[in-house]
Amino acid sequence: MHDIRTIRDNPAGFDAALSRRGVEGLSSSLLALDEERRAKIQAAETAQAEQNAASKQVGAAKAKGDEAEFERLRALVAEKKQAVAAMQTEAKELDAKLTEMLMGIPNLPAEDTPDGADEDENVEMKRWGSVPEFAFTPKEHYELAGVQDGMDFETAAKLSGSRFVVLSGAVARIHRALAQFMVNTHVDENGLTETWIPVLVREEMMRGTGQLPKFGEDSYQTTNGWWLVPTAEVPLTNIVNDVVIEESYLPRRYVAHTQCFRSEAGSAGRDTAGMLRQHQFEKVEMVSITHPDHSRAELDRMTACAEGILEKLGLAYRTMALCTGDIGFGARRTHDIEVWLPGQNTYREISSVSVCGDFQARRMNARFKPAEGGKPQFVHTLNGSGLAVGRCLIAVLENGQQEDGSVRLPEVLAPYLGGKLTLTTEGTLA
Repeated sequence: MHDIRTIRDNPAGFDAALSRRGVEGLSSSLLALDEERRAKIQAAETAQAEQNAASKQVGAAKAKGDEAEFERLRALVAEKKQAVAAMQTEAKELDAKLTEMLMGIPNLPAEDTPDGADEDENVEMKRWGSVPEFAFTPKEHYELAGVQDGMDFETAAKLSGSRFVVLSGAVARIHRALAQFMVNTHVDENGLTETWIPVLVREEMMRGTGQLPKFGEDSYQTTNGWWLVPTAEVPLTNIVNDVVIEESYLPRRYVAHTQCFRSEAGSAGRDTAGMLRQHQFEKVEMVSITHPDHSRAELDRMTACAEGILEKLGLAYRTMALCTGDIGFGARRTHDIEVWLPGQNTYREISSVSVCGDFQARRMNARFKPAEGGKPQFVHTLNGSGLAVGRCLIAVLENGQQEDGSVRLPEVLAPYLGGKLTLTTEGTLA
């Protein structure tokens, strides 16, 4: 959410920053509404003062026995009271309208975010690992002989509909092993705090991280008003919702492994085969709460944490800086990590790491007390996948596939798989 005072101070700069995202200038309409709101507040305060003055005079007129003046003043007080109430109601309505407008405007891109219209203008920052070469035509994950019995889309469709999957046997165990490996690495090597959090949240938590009001159709809501989280970013970031913390408490670095739920409302017809794009999936999510001076460096640190998981798994990837036309609603700068999928012969996103500045903190009213004293300041927030577990499973299966349909698994998973690192063509571990 944006600070209306900042927009008042530099409307041209605000519009110029939005234009980098392809959004037309909004400062004039925002400031017009803000001026109307402030004028109504001022009028209500003036009427309130007049009401108070008249109220004092009522008693004096009564004491003097001036019945006519007493009645006139009493009528004036009633009139002012009614006018004050009406103006206060109008001011609240205008304030709510302004807040809703501000909450619907995307974050301003960072200066070092590349300019561009869409994903075709994203900038490659890094490439790691060698794309594997096969003496045969590599298959997609769901086509492999060793996978087919353990990845059941038909039963899932019977249970829940399209874009769900039932994992079983060795495939389910590999999926679980990947999540455990990720969490352990982030806790033991990257210094993140493991966190177990709810996946049902209140509406204000979704508003706090920017999923609402603009993207409600992308998520699921229960009949009693809870929302199923599209990512653990929502509950993890909202840990500091409406809290003032000490500067010494920063940074806070969290990691959580959760189920995630997305309606995929805007992806009709995309990635319908396999388990690349599901309504229900698992992610290991990283969230950092930092001092404003340190958030840009924290973005690079979190990106390295996600990259490190892929490097330990021996999976080739590239890291992209998203351009202004492709960054998410709440992001100032985003690094997408794309893993190589031999079955598709391309790189596909497996992690997206973003710095949001104080955009979410303003929505949540999350602040810290500076160590040197002074007024509380808004924290900065960051989030990123570390990694998407299902997509990581796809990458491990496709990159490790053998010509007979078996799969050679990464060495780092041995402790989680009883030392067995081959998924046989029969779908068992050996």
